[in-house]
Amino acid sequence: MKNYKILILIFYSLIFSINCFSAEFQGEFIQGHFIIGKTKPNSKVKIDKKNVKVSDDGYFVFGLDRDRKYDVIITIENSGLKKKIEKKVLKRKYNIQRIDGLDEKKVTPPEEVYNRIKQENNKIGKARAINSDLKYFKDKFIMPVKGIISGVYGSQRILNGKPKWPHYGIDIAAKKGTKIKAAGSGVITMAEKDLYYTGGTIIMDHGHGISSIYSHLEKVMVNVGDEINKGEIIGTVGSTGRSTGPHLDFRINWFQTRLDPMTILN
Repeated sequence: MKNYKILILIFYSLIFSINCFSAEFQGEFIQGHFIIGKTKPNSKVKIDKKNVKVSDDGYFVFGLDRDRKYDVIITIENSGLKKKIEKKVLKRKYNIQRIDGLDEKKVTPPEEVYNRIKQENNKIGKARAINSDLKYFKDKFIMPVKGIISGVYGSQRILNGKPKWPHYGIDIAAKKGTKIKAAGSGVITMAEKDLYYTGGTIIMDHGHGISSIYSHLEKVMVNVGDEINKGEIIGTVGSTGRSTGPHLDFRINWFQTRLDPMTILN
């Protein structure tokens, strides 16, 4: 009888342990991808060495960098117990995109605008660093504008023959003035009409470090602090900033990690 009771205790201990550490994932473990996790509420979750928020219903979110070369470690802690889950990250191949005919000042900015660019980048960085409790990241996102995909995530851009940073969003070509919808619900954290590189620019917070960016807008139709529902009009397509024609540059970030927007739309 004593041995039987011990076996029962071991069995229930195992069941408790499994429930504490159960985790489900939406998304693929591939470079550039957006991933939603679901675990037991009140758990603590760490992605690699970074602590991430867990919603009151057990959801958390993270993303994988374009050039990530190592596997991701998810650590889940609950009721004093801890477990590590290791996921292999698959590599991707990226396109090379050449754009010629740009104003040389936009390819290699003159020294007199360096301070402006630095200040604008700091503003963008602060908006992307917001770690709110919003849970809109869980909802399916929509394409913000109808048009032709003219630029894809991860492609290496060569501007006027000079290799530049990879493209970290998708470009959607559309007529100037075409209305742009919010891809997901959230709160506006940046609404600028004339940034040096991206012209009319909007950043929206969707919670837990997930933000969306809309660039090169002709009109910015929202203000910082506005609460926006998915599908609401936030601006119009333009060709402001460094741009060769009317289009929307749409991006998704997990804090400072740039993700492929197509992985949040699918």
